[in-house]
Formats: sequence, C-alpha cells, structure tokens
Amino acid sequence: MVRLDPGIAELHANLGLIYFQDGKYKEAVPALLQALKLKPSLPNAQYFLAMSLSELGRFEEALPALERGFKGADDPGLRRLLGLHLERAYTGLRRDDDAVEVAVELSRLYPKDPEVLYQTGRLSGNFAYLAMQKLATVAPDSIWRLQASAELFETQGHYDLAITQYREMLAREPQRAGIHFRLGRALLSRSLEANLSSEGLKGQQDALAEFEQELKLDPTNANAAYEAGEIYRKMGQLGKARELFETAVKYYPDFDEGQTGLGRVLIAMGKPDLALGHLRKAISLNPTDDVTYFQLALAYKELGNTDEQRAALAEFQRLHAHIRDNRPRRIPQAKIAWNPGRVWQFVMPPVQANSFFPVC
Repeated sequence: MVRLDPGIAELHANLGLIYFQDGKYKEAVPALLQALKLKPSLPNAQYFLAMSLSELGRFEEALPALERGFKGADDPGLRRLLGLHLERAYTGLRRDDDAVEVAVELSRLYPKDPEVLYQTGRLSGNFAYLAMQKLATVAPDSIWRLQASAELFETQGHYDLAITQYREMLAREPQRAGIHFRLGRALLSRSLEANLSSEGLKGQQDALAEFEQELKLDPTNANAAYEAGEIYRKMGQLGKARELFETAVKYYPDFDEGQTGLGRVLIAMGKPDLALGHLRKAISLNPTDDVTYFQLALAYKELGNTDEQRAALAEFQRLHAHIRDNRPRRIPQAKIAWNPGRVWQFVMPPVQANSFFPVC
C-alpha cells in the first residue's frame, strides 16, 4: 500500500506500527519518521517512534516524546506502555530518581497490572518489597510472579532454587526473552562456587549452552553475547570470543565490560593496536574500572609505548588499591547491560493498526 501511494502519512504510520508489534524496531523508525514528515500532527506516531528508539537504546532521542506521551496519551494501554519505556529510558540514562517517580505513578495508575508491578519491583529498593507483596496478592500465578521469585533467589545466592524457577518459566513460555540468559547466569554463578571441580566445569558448559540459546532467540542480546564470550575466552577459543564480544558492543556500544572484553581478546590475539580504541571507549564509559587500565597497560607494552604503559599501570594500581580498601570486588558476571529492550520485555496487547492511524 505504501508503494502504491507513498504520500499518505497514515499508511506509513500503520506500517511502522506493524513493524513495532513484530519487534522490528529498526524498520519501524524510518516508517514512522516518514509518516511524521508527511503529517507532523499525526496522533500517536511520535509515541511509537519514541518507543522504537527506546527499544534500540537511543534513550536521549526517545525521551522527550516518552515524557509527553506518559503525561498526555489518551489511550490507557498506550500510556502504560509509554510509562514502561520511560522508566527504562531514565534507568538507561542513570536518572534513577526520575525512574522511581515514573514507577510510583505507573503503580498508581495500574495497581493490578502484573508487569507494571514486576518492573517497579526491579527498580526500587524498599519499594521493591511492597510491590512484590502486592504482586503475590493480585497475580500469584502469573509469569511475572514466577520471574520475581527466581530473581530473588538468584540475588540471595540460592542458585538451585533460581535455576528451578527459570526452568519452570521456560517450560511455560519457551520463547520468553531474556530467561535463557538469566538461567545461564545462575548456572554460571553456581559453577563459580564449585570452582575448578568437574561440577563447576559442567556448570560453565551448561551456562554457555543457555547463553547460546538466548542468542538464537535474540541475536541482539548483548548480555548473553558477553557472557558467552567470556567463557570462550577462558577456554582459549579467542576467535569465537572475539566474535561474541563484537556482537555485544555492536548492539550495545556503551557496554563498558563488553568493550574491555573485546580489547582483552585482541591483545591476546596479538592485535594491541586494534585493542586500544575499545579500551579507551571502556574507560570513557567507566573511568573507575581497574581491569581496563591493566589491559590498557598491556596493550601499550605490546606496542612499545613505555610512557603510556607506566601511566596506565599507575592508574590501575591506584584504582585497585582503592577497591581493595573500600569495597568487595564485584563479580563481572552479575552485571546486566541495559541492552535495547532485551532485559526489559514489555507486553503490548494486539491492536488493529488502523485503530491508531485511521486512513481517511
């Protein structure tokens, strides 16, 4: 239809909505942009454009329309979805106070929505406890309640229980985004406790299988690509590790640990010149990571740049001493990158495209 009459804004908007509902956010953006170019006053198109941009991790671009939509959208379902994306965008931009305000408002507007209650619980500290209690009351058998329990067990270190819950989720919804990744992470955490025993090695292989399964379902999952890359790196399969780290930073360029992992592998492959850009990018994203400075020092050493090597090593030693003296060392596997739309999976009920953009 768009090919037959490319001048009708509503047709472009409906096409964009179809792409959005199918999860084809990259294709939705140009269609919605063209619709707004032809008819800037087209209702709701700006909101689906903003949510598509949010799904792609382009939070700064998405933010103005998300804010307007959450305050002013007439359709309750659309307003709910805009609020969830706004909450995620604020979190991705590290505007945590604003994210909490949105979460509180979402809970007020949708007090019995299992998804809203789940996302709110993930975000807040003390508020999480209250939200999870309410979720257990209003939707005790929902998939969101099951996922909340699994994540709680995981954070408490009860990996066997978390693994059981994640597997039950997959039995109910085999295609559910992000769960193979979370199952793999729980398996990996349990294997780290087993150290170098045969059980620990098997746990790493099981975790790798889950990360790779997640990537089959969603090739853009930067978290799964990073964790799989780390396992392959430790196994000495540097080519495969490089491929996975490149996937991670392709879909989430601001993933500092992904950039560090890629730089680390490139050094091991004898390509320190290629590693420098990734390590510098990682430092720009997280200037307090001592591991990245150590890898940077190794790269400069391989390149014969003694002065830069000494400077990087001195910064590593300073940061490492600070970490040692002030807080426990974090476990890299526990980190989640705010990868576009993959960790946050929002549910939108099916709608008729022309109910939002009627063609006159």
